[in-house]
Amino acid sequence: MNHSHGTKRSYCMNEIYVVGHRNPDTDSIVAAMSYAALRNALGDRDYVAAYLGHVSDETQRLLDRFGLQPPQLIQNVRTQVADLDYDTPPALNATVTMDRAWHIMREQRISAIPVVNEDGTLYGTLSAGDIATYSMNTIGEPRVEALPLFNLLSVIEGRVLNDTGDLVDSVTGDVVIALPQSSENLLWNGREHIVLCGDQPDMIRRALETNVCCLILCQTEVDQTLLADAQNTCIISSPYDASRVARLIYQAIPISRPCHTDDIVCFHLSDYIDDVREVVLKSRYRCYPVLDQNEKVVGTLSRYHLLRPRRKRVVLVDHNERAQAVQGLDQAEILEIIDHHRLADIQTAQPIRVRNEPVGSTNTIITGMYQEHGVMPSPAMAGLMAAAILSDTVMFKSPTCTKRDVAMAERMARIANVSLNELGKLLFDGSFDGKSAEELLHSDFKEFHIAEQNLGVGQITCLDSEDMLQRREEFLEAMRHDQTEHHYDMVILMLTDVLMEGTQLLYVGSDDVIRNAFSAEPKDNSLFLPKVMSRKKQIIPMLTALWG
Repeated sequence: MNHSHGTKRSYCMNEIYVVGHRNPDTDSIVAAMSYAALRNALGDRDYVAAYLGHVSDETQRLLDRFGLQPPQLIQNVRTQVADLDYDTPPALNATVTMDRAWHIMREQRISAIPVVNEDGTLYGTLSAGDIATYSMNTIGEPRVEALPLFNLLSVIEGRVLNDTGDLVDSVTGDVVIALPQSSENLLWNGREHIVLCGDQPDMIRRALETNVCCLILCQTEVDQTLLADAQNTCIISSPYDASRVARLIYQAIPISRPCHTDDIVCFHLSDYIDDVREVVLKSRYRCYPVLDQNEKVVGTLSRYHLLRPRRKRVVLVDHNERAQAVQGLDQAEILEIIDHHRLADIQTAQPIRVRNEPVGSTNTIITGMYQEHGVMPSPAMAGLMAAAILSDTVMFKSPTCTKRDVAMAERMARIANVSLNELGKLLFDGSFDGKSAEELLHSDFKEFHIAEQNLGVGQITCLDSEDMLQRREEFLEAMRHDQTEHHYDMVILMLTDVLMEGTQLLYVGSDDVIRNAFSAEPKDNSLFLPKVMSRKKQIIPMLTALWG
């Protein structure tokens, strides 16, 4: 998930996102913050406040006023790799021996492991089949190239016996077991040989005389005088017999050589399961490395992990309509809904807690929940909640406003030690200068699907609607663009004037719809509606009655 605003968080499968509607207003964002804070205060530390779209200027002014950061920005709640119970086998460094890799696979009963660079990034993948294939190839070609000495000593439990050996970092050559025979019939005759000897002084002497690269003494001691004469040979002792050492040498090979490094299919924690399934179905691998945002390996993914993915968990606040909800909601698990709007079309697979009350603000409901649980909000959070109630009730002038809204706003203002008048000026006296008509239109914009009609309704609450009407043609042009792009049957913009206690209505669409819905005669795509302050209670119900 990308974060253009707000605090970044790491992936966590236990997070519960508290999120409002698209194009969120102040009530929506503050509701997510206040409810997440309440749940976390009660010990449920998995709740994360989130928002969609963008933070409006109004909301940002309030956040700045109380010194708080906006919540986490999310784009959707589709299931991602991070939500899966993927495996977390050891990620082995590319220099590790095949012997160690094989023992880990056998102990943990896994068929493949990721191979990483020193910084944890992906180098390749190693399967049991890769190890078996490499081991079988050594039968036909008993040779090792640039075998790190540390690897060899580790696998055969060897010990370097001479000073020359201490200067050697790797060995290269054909692997030969010395057998009693004449010097004319030796199985080696040059330096690029690794000779394995038991208690065979003649063979040891001949190996040193021919300057073999490495001499491994198996279960035997060596004459110290021979060590002094060995100027070009690394001499190693091992407690194992020659036959076992011959097998173990090839297990000392670094896993960087047999592992698969080309055309590796891997996934990131942020990848969506729908996309992963499509790739997996077209590939032949049994497991796939999983990488984090820093390209470091964190686990492996197999086909069976995709059968029952763990869904993201969400709490919806300030809405209960699918068209306004976060994308990918059908892939998420809804735990709870807290809202003050009409019940709409969201369905759940299981029973959930729903708190829906006829008040003017979702934060009015949440302040009541603070009271019920005996939790006092912080002064900053209380100030935000008071402002959110003022915003959604338009300074208590909206017909949606109730006595509870007023009482809760006053209580939160007292806790925050702030006046409601100050908050009201901060909310509705903000400058709209420098904002495009499109930006203002979408600052508080909601979609509705009524009967077979698609509707978009924006609302700008201000102290001087006449000033806003100077930009009438700009607004209408932006609304026509939205209508075309999103296939709306109608787009409405409410210029709600707090002082006049009414709304200048701009619209694109059918004149008859406006005329019949509000029993008034529109002119030039506009209409003044006195005492109309609420979108949900005075605009949408009239259109619903007309269309529904």
